Amino acid sequence: MAITQAVSNSFKGQLLNGQHNFNTGGNVFKLALYNTNAVLDATYTSYLTTNECGASGQYAAGGGALTGQQTSVDTGVGIVTFSNLSFTGVTLTASGAMIYNTSLTNAAVCVLSFGSAQTATAGTFTIIFPTFTSSAAILRIA
Repeated sequence: MAITQAVSNSFKGQLLNGQHNFNTGGNVFKLALYNTNAVLDATYTSYLTTNECGASGQYAAGGGALTGQQTSVDTGVGIVTFSNLSFTGVTLTASGAMIYNTSLTNAAVCVLSFGSAQTATAGTFTIIFPTFTSSAAILRIA
């Protein structure tokens, strides 16, 4: 597996320039799933189709829209979370994902590594976001 969990380098600069809006009703963020052949890390600047999981059930190219985003500052750390995301009726194997901002020309936010290949066969594939705290939130800025 060649997916390295990281915040996109380009996202860091874009954030400082005020280009991402995580407020509810702000920008639209999506999550795309990638197969075991994917090579992703902090250097990727935007959503890509190469080695994305194929369409199956509710999963289509580009992935799914993230909802329920929340932002906060917890013990001096800026944090972001989203509601869990499920794709039903899918048969797929994914090793990671990319969160990206469709409101900003599909700009990459971060790459997620699942640690190993995760499979759903004619079932539901769910992304469960971690606890919304300074030590666990999916996106943390210290």
